[in-house]
Amino acid sequence: MDIILASGSPRRRELLSRAQLEFTVISVDIDETPYQHESPKDYILRMVAAKAEAATVELNRQLKNNDAQSNKSIISQPIILLTSDTIGVLPDGKTVLVKPNNREDAYHMWQQMSDSTHEVWTAVQATQLSLPSKHLDKFDTEQVWKTINQQQIIERTEVTFVALTKEMMSEYWDSGEPADKAGGYGIQGLGAAWVNRINGSYTNVVGLPLAQTLALIKEMTNTATL
Repeated sequence: MDIILASGSPRRRELLSRAQLEFTVISVDIDETPYQHESPKDYILRMVAAKAEAATVELNRQLKNNDAQSNKSIISQPIILLTSDTIGVLPDGKTVLVKPNNREDAYHMWQQMSDSTHEVWTAVQATQLSLPSKHLDKFDTEQVWKTINQQQIIERTEVTFVALTKEMMSEYWDSGEPADKAGGYGIQGLGAAWVNRINGSYTNVVGLPLAQTLALIKEMTNTATL
């Protein structure tokens, strides 16, 4: 069964590649602004669902445009569409930490994480898509991908930071690493120096809980063959 990763994250692509999976990548762009008073769980599940919806729209656009070059690797069906989202959650269990907007935003997040333990949550959604016809030798512009199965998981990892100084925060921001990362740090990069300990999946903090994602893919694949 073909796999599509709907993510622009190079870290997620690298993790899936380490598992020696063959997959196709498409990027989606959605509004990631949290709603007021939205819980972390509601927010992160909304994000992966919205990404899946946007990715399905893009796949249908390619299909209707008869874009064989874009679709050549997914001519067989059904397919599994993977979407994922990672956030930080403060000890209050309510405050969601997403990508920082600017230096001041990053400093504000880091000050709340300094010398304390926060959680990193990653949600993964596996969506099984199929076309009405089971044997395609060309693209029919009247057909669209339909969802026939869908599952979501959330993985949580505790991360404890050392006490952060203004100098540490300034140097880290100037490195350019924090700008596109939830919570404003990358455990796989320079941000590792801030991590005193973790409790849970390391790959989850990187951006994709690999073992759990592989289990999800296997479960969906097995279900499809029953």
